[in-house]
Amino acid sequence: MDQQFLAKTFVELADNLVADFDLIDFLRLLTDRCVGMLDASATGVLLADLDGRLRVMAASDEQVRLLELFQLQNDEGPCLECFRTGVPVIVHDLGTVTERWPRFAVAARRAGFESVQALPMRLRDEVVGALNLFCTAPGGFDPALTPVAQALADVATISLLQQRGARRSTVLNEQLQTALNSRVLIEQAKGKLAEREGIDMERAFSALRGYARSHNRRLSEVARAFIDDSEPLAGLGS
Repeated sequence: MDQQFLAKTFVELADNLVADFDLIDFLRLLTDRCVGMLDASATGVLLADLDGRLRVMAASDEQVRLLELFQLQNDEGPCLECFRTGVPVIVHDLGTVTERWPRFAVAARRAGFESVQALPMRLRDEVVGALNLFCTAPGGFDPALTPVAQALADVATISLLQQRGARRSTVLNEQLQTALNSRVLIEQAKGKLAEREGIDMERAFSALRGYARSHNRRLSEVARAFIDDSEPLAGLGS
């Protein structure tokens, strides 16, 4: 593993430890870095909403986002098990768990994945979600990298729980609700931009994210402006 890349990743994640950081963009950064650094083929992040139900908050690509949604819709899979137990769930060969997760295992292999590991996003006894790593080969994960993946999940959790003390739960709930609302806006903007430009959803997301970063704006603000046509957003998608 590239030690300089690892150090840079933790610095990038730490740079987001501020009161008003963009949670959606932060979690997408987490998924991107997991793919680039941990030999994962794809990565997803699921977080619990105010009612304790997991929601897909970020994914490294559209295919894994749909697979994560399939996992939730069918109420089976590694992230759900990891979230409920608070311990890592590591499967080296999805072909061996068709009885454990009959629908998810088939769907994951159909999508081209053969191994998976889900890591809890937790602080002490509080589990707020799970980080899901997929690989296209059986036994594709290096065991030495699992602690690194867990460390990244821990950093992300600390970012969510940055306000400590008595207000911690309130702040977390506010952040998650804001992020869930932002996610809806972003998905709508992705669909509108993809249709307008004749591109796929992943390229549409990259265009929105790139515009937000280059103009030092929140991703959700750009998404809302694009949906409402409230400002020109010159250069978006071109």
